[in-house]
Amino acid sequence: MKTIFTRKNANAPRQDSTQSDLSGETRQSSATSAKPELALELFDVHRSFGKTHALRGINLTVESGQKLALLGPNGAGKTTLVRAICGRLRIDQGEINLFGQPVTQASTLAQLGVVPQDLAIYSDLTTKENLRAFGRLHGLSGRTLTERVAWALEWIGLEDRKDHLTKSFSGGMKRRVNIACGVLHRPKVLVLDEPTVGVDPQSRHRIFEMLDELSANGTTIVLTTHHLDEAQSRCDRIVIIDDGQVIADGGILDLIEHTIGCERQVRLRIEGFLTASIPNLEWDPTLELFVAEINEPAEELPQLLHRIRTCGGNVIDLEMHQPNLHDVFIYLTGRELRE
Repeated sequence: MKTIFTRKNANAPRQDSTQSDLSGETRQSSATSAKPELALELFDVHRSFGKTHALRGINLTVESGQKLALLGPNGAGKTTLVRAICGRLRIDQGEINLFGQPVTQASTLAQLGVVPQDLAIYSDLTTKENLRAFGRLHGLSGRTLTERVAWALEWIGLEDRKDHLTKSFSGGMKRRVNIACGVLHRPKVLVLDEPTVGVDPQSRHRIFEMLDELSANGTTIVLTTHHLDEAQSRCDRIVIIDDGQVIADGGILDLIEHTIGCERQVRLRIEGFLTASIPNLEWDPTLELFVAEINEPAEELPQLLHRIRTCGGNVIDLEMHQPNLHDVFIYLTGRELRE
């Protein structure tokens, strides 16, 4: 049976000295810090569409300043959850609060920035015109609007293209303009739905540099992505949902430790017939390779190779695989393709 762990004590500050057990309870060192401010709180959130239960009692808190990646397979409920957080979908049951206030209040929504997956800019307007238009929609005017537009043009690196129509831009450039339009009003919380979909690696890197800058200045960031490498390397915390429920929540090391384990996997292509079985070495029919789990590569790998040679095998290829978020995701949600 698969092991699924949820960090129940979501309000506790995450420290280097903190460890989580399988129940999600947190053991902290004696060196404690002040309770962090909660930017986002979801309590028992439900939403159904007819007989389809999209959200089944979501409980989630996000600390101010965190970068959280919201992951899940197709149909898991991510889009429904994002729309509910942004106040664009009424929930059937539960609460969603932004800094302690219902997210549906106008004063609360002013603290929220939203960047949708589908580009929400005007192709027949220039970069500067788009920024000014969205700035006005966010209530900016006069000198404040001018200053924020100037900041945004520098932030996204498109000052030299400010008077160009955005329909002539590459996908990555359009994405950067799209993000800038969502943060002109300096939101305290920024929600992004697939902010790097359809862009090249260089543009993806630039977009995350932009988000890192916002985070460094205190903005809380919640994003969905199918690029698991981005979630692992760029976010403080990862939440995986499936079937409308949170099934895992924590840092990448927590997720690995409490699901697939931290052992490295050695994958070997062996030529010849092994005259005897070797402990911990097994044939993986999916990979069509021999695999072994090891904890200390420097000590265990030479011993393993020696045993293979002794048993008549010749290693013609070897790969060391370190557990990552992709492995955790597949372990928890399965390999079946979902449409």
